[in-house]
Amino acid sequence: DLSGGVPELLQNLEQNLIPPLHAGWFVRRKSQHFAAYDKVVASFAKLLDIDPWLLNPYFDTASGIDFHARVGEDQLADKVDAMLKKIAAKYAEYGIEHAPFVIVKADAGTYGMGIMSVKSADEVRDLNRKTRNKMSVIKEGVEVSEVMIQEGVYTFENINDAVAEPVVYMMDHFVIGGFYRVHTSRGVDENLNAPGMQFVPLAFEKPCTLPDCAGAPDAPPNRFYAYGVVARLALLAAGMELQENDPLNA
Repeated sequence: DLSGGVPELLQNLEQNLIPPLHAGWFVRRKSQHFAAYDKVVASFAKLLDIDPWLLNPYFDTASGIDFHARVGEDQLADKVDAMLKKIAAKYAEYGIEHAPFVIVKADAGTYGMGIMSVKSADEVRDLNRKTRNKMSVIKEGVEVSEVMIQEGVYTFENINDAVAEPVVYMMDHFVIGGFYRVHTSRGVDENLNAPGMQFVPLAFEKPCTLPDCAGAPDAPPNRFYAYGVVARLALLAAGMELQENDPLNA
């Protein structure tokens, strides 16, 4: 995933690489993807005349962060507080009776590193040493100075009494299947991409290429179809993101 930079083997190549080098985490940022997704969902929601929030969680960014030195702590806490208030307003609008939470994560990198779940701004100001250490570095020992603050979405899917979240696979622009990421020791408001996770096939009981208009909104074909809609929107956003950030277009 090129978190630590581009290896010499891949530098100055004449051939094309897919995905391109600028999709690597040494330059890519999660917030770039969600900015592109924001545009895609805004257009999609306007076509359907629905609230874009139903498909698109709030997000924000904070830079100049040093968790060890406690630099940027107040800025991050203020942004967390502002987002929690925005989420609370949406929860009130839709009658959702749960406590809002946000996920603070490194703006670059993978493997579920540099992530924490927060329900109040005070939690950001009162991080213990263990959490500071966890948030300070990601894969390859890269130090974290930029974070994304993302609206937390409760995970209400369960498999064998374990919290499960769906992951959708695509080939070209087609949804071809997926799996559940399952964690027996994580809660509905926690990151499941962590040691101890398991993977369970997401078996489609019926074809999910089209919704079942006669079925309930939460019927399996409709639920899986909705996952596929979000996946296709995200794929379109990823294409836009790579195009917008292509150094050849600069």
